[in-house]
Formats: sequence, structure tokens, C-alpha cells
Amino acid sequence: MADTPTLENLPKVDADLKSELEKFKPELMKKASTQEKNPLPSAEDVKQERRHSELIHGVEHFDKEHCLKHAETSEKLILPNAQDVAAEKTQQALLKGVEGFDTNNLKPTETQEKVVLPDNEVIQTEKVQQNLLEGIESFDSKKLKHTETQEKNPLPTKEVIDQEKSV
Repeated sequence: MADTPTLENLPKVDADLKSELEKFKPELMKKASTQEKNPLPSAEDVKQERRHSELIHGVEHFDKEHCLKHAETSEKLILPNAQDVAAEKTQQALLKGVEGFDTNNLKPTETQEKVVLPDNEVIQTEKVQQNLLEGIESFDSKKLKHTETQEKNPLPTKEVIDQEKSV
């Protein structure tokens, strides 16, 4: 009994908390059923894992002396023909000529820019379009008179309906 602490050594509990703990009734608690959720893998998951582990095992324990055969390799070197060599030399000569071109050998020139004015027809059509746009933009809708719209949808008479039914 030397292991049990004395009353003075026990931790002190607040009086409010102590009174609430004494009033606690476990029979007032709601019943709850517990469900253990531990889903097992499906058969397909097990098969897939087994295939993966067999593959890993096969790679790790591969015996290259018994499974592989010795093979001789031969390198084939295809040389270009005379036409290919000539075409490549021509292209290299052109590139060297462009890269080594001296721009100081060029003669100075002045370019003349000509301003082409539109003819009278184009000017007139543009003026008409501008006037039309200005008229639309500056139009005052307050100058319009109010009108009542009457929808006329004449229905067929009884004789016309009877006549259509008989046909």
C-alpha cells in the first residue's frame, strides 16, 4: 500500500467540476453502435499486387548467363555519294558568302516614298458613310411621335374551318 498517495498528495479538483462529476449519470447517455471500418482488398487488387511482386522478384533474381545469348553486332557506315557531297559544299559556300559579306561595298541610295491619294469616288463614299454615322449618333428619339401598335391576327371563320375539315 506504499504506492497509493495520501489524500494530501492527490491533485486538487475545482468544486464546480467535482459537483458536476458527482451528478453524472451514465444511463442518460445515448446508445451508439460502433462499426469497425477495415476494408479488405478486392480479389483484383490482390492479383495486381501479386503480379507486381512477381515482376520485382523476377527482375531482382534474373540470371543473365542462362537467359541471354551472345550476339555479334556489325556497324554499317553508309558514305554519301558525289551528288550529296557537291550539294553540301555548295550550301556551305553560300553560307560563308553571306556571313562574310562586307556591307561597306554597297552604294548609298535614297528611297522615294510615294503617297497615293484616294480618288474622288472613294472620298465621296467615305463622306456618305461619315454623314450617315453622324446622323445616327445625333438622332433625337424625343422627336418621334408615340404610336399604338395593333396586332392583327385574323382567325378563320367557321365556314373556312368546316371547309378545310371536309377536304
